[in-house]
Amino acid sequence: MPASTPPDDVAHPPAQAPAPAQRDEAVTTSDPERIRALAHPLRLAILDLLDDEGQATATRCAEVTGESVASCSFHLRMLAKYGFVEPAERVGREKPWKPVGTGRTSRYDPEQPESLRAAGELARIVVDQEAARVAQWIDSAPRQPHEWLLASVMTKSSFWATPEELTELSRELQAITDRFEGRWTHPELRPEGSRPARFFGVVNADPFDPDAPPDAGSPAARTPGAPADGPVTVELPTGEEPRA
Repeated sequence: MPASTPPDDVAHPPAQAPAPAQRDEAVTTSDPERIRALAHPLRLAILDLLDDEGQATATRCAEVTGESVASCSFHLRMLAKYGFVEPAERVGREKPWKPVGTGRTSRYDPEQPESLRAAGELARIVVDQEAARVAQWIDSAPRQPHEWLLASVMTKSSFWATPEELTELSRELQAITDRFEGRWTHPELRPEGSRPARFFGVVNADPFDPDAPPDAGSPAARTPGAPADGPVTVELPTGEEPRA
């Protein structure tokens, strides 16, 4: 971290930031440099905070992440440089930041080969952070109300699909929480008894090795007539001792 980073909440918009997305659109990029700018655990944590709270100062980011104000200020400026955050309206002497757009999509582009490596670096960090979050949820299960445990689930499934079908499924997955849109920023839209919830999903084809023997290690190599894979679902227990 540069030692010259000022330990304050002063906003420093970049001179040549990428053109921002519209407020009702996601920031989408295949630029390897921009994707790599996201591939940092603290920057992703800061963006999660801004998404949840709408806006935050470097001081607030430091309180939530446990990092220094100087460090958060530096990373906010880097996120602004690459068009992911922007200065929000000042509140008194505070200078908060807010996210640009309504989410972020980092996309591999075959015409930009380096975007594959950059997106992979970002994906690994996201997977690590989500795995840690899910583990924290599992650890907290014995202290959670029964109705919330019964409403939560982990599930996976194996199946055969064409690229077109997998693309359609991916798009459906990306839109699966659209029904709850607006509830973060508009509390009046939240039903009574609701609370924040999280969703993390991955759709991918099994890895393919062009140098491997035909069907080696693939589902097709199974014994003929073997049943197809069904979904595997895990529902957490309540943490109570079973009754006699």
